[in-house]
Amino acid sequence: GNHIKRVCSFSEMIAVGLGLDSDVCLRIGRFASLHDVGKVGIPDSILKKPGKLTAEEWTEMKRHTLYGYELLRLAGADQVAQNIALCHHEWFDGSGYPYGLSGEAIPIEARIVALADVYDALTSKRCYKDAFSAERARNMIEADRGKHFDPTVMDVFFSHMDKVAEIHERFRD
Repeated sequence: GNHIKRVCSFSEMIAVGLGLDSDVCLRIGRFASLHDVGKVGIPDSILKKPGKLTAEEWTEMKRHTLYGYELLRLAGADQVAQNIALCHHEWFDGSGYPYGLSGEAIPIEARIVALADVYDALTSKRCYKDAFSAERARNMIEADRGKHFDPTVMDVFFSHMDKVAEIHERFRD
């Protein structure tokens, strides 16, 4: 619940900071909530596994991007929603999945949600890890500048850490 609210709020904040059209910013903020909708097709034994996934489990987990895209495509959902579900695990350097897209070939909405999702995952407690501090999360993300994350998206996000802290507090778990 609150993970989704934080990711949506972070994503809209970044989109506004990038100067995107106001309608696009609102759509990104709304549809960021659907980034992991494809996980409905992943067995709970994988989703809730407390330890490391096997190679086969990891292959199945990565399919959530394809499942989400197909679900949204068949439902006639907005293209922004489809792009987020499909591409939020693509990496800026091309080493992500499902297609190995790189740079600006990755839709901007997916590059935005990728950062918002990872930052929130790092700073939140999960069944397999404790929450990291904002500083530790920032350092980890900075280490992936230009690899996992779009540097411009990172710059906008980290220039608004006061808003990030406010959002994190407002939607605390």
